[in-house]
Amino acid sequence: MSDLVLEGVSVVRRGRLVLDWADVHFAAGRLTVVIGANGAGKSTLLEVAAGLLPPGRGQVTLGGAPLAAIGRQGLARRRAYLPQSPRVDWAISVERVVALGLSAHLPAFGGLPAIWQPRIDAALDRYDLLALRDRPATRLSGGELARVMLARATVGEPELLIVDEPTAGLDPRHALDAAKRLRALADAGHTVIVALHDLDLALRIADDVVAVRNGRIAVQGDAETIFTGEMLGALYDVAVRVTRDADGASIRFLD
Repeated sequence: MSDLVLEGVSVVRRGRLVLDWADVHFAAGRLTVVIGANGAGKSTLLEVAAGLLPPGRGQVTLGGAPLAAIGRQGLARRRAYLPQSPRVDWAISVERVVALGLSAHLPAFGGLPAIWQPRIDAALDRYDLLALRDRPATRLSGGELARVMLARATVGEPELLIVDEPTAGLDPRHALDAAKRLRALADAGHTVIVALHDLDLALRIADDVVAVRNGRIAVQGDAETIFTGEMLGALYDVAVRVTRDADGASIRFLD
């Protein structure tokens, strides 16, 4: 597995600087949570990290190699990216949607090789989708579709996994389960990057935190250091209390 590193990355969109000189190190075998207010630049940071948006300045490397040198096909085999609020516009089955996560590993022509079926079955099982495998994806609820997309993103067990708000629309049980699955991938050595608004959930699963504010990296480091009332209060411009006890930790925004 490999570290992902952004060095001096800046991005301009529609004449506006949306990411300004970002230096970030995402370590292999660690789950890094990206936090910040709406419009801070989190999604832009993730798109650049995934190799989907070329920076106007700076470079991104995976395992020491620039993403451009790895190439689109090579990167597709090593990286999975799940955007915020993904959509499916075709009435294909849930199973087929999940199988699309293996596209970079499959031959250009022909059907799905039988060797991959156990991997698809396992992904359906992990995200509680076996009963939905034949249902058209256009007939899913928002929460069901979110689980399908997580299954698609993780079916190939990518070296690098980048997901933007993966628990949005999920009920508490499935949100916690999805978080555990992401945590397990990091524990297995994968590089896992997750943008989250749910700070209590982030507190449960994060090894490291990257905080984005107004297009800049405000602070980054291990979760124990970043998740303090002082740090979060400065990031969100509101009083914050972080409580840690024998039952775990929680974050409360104060009036």
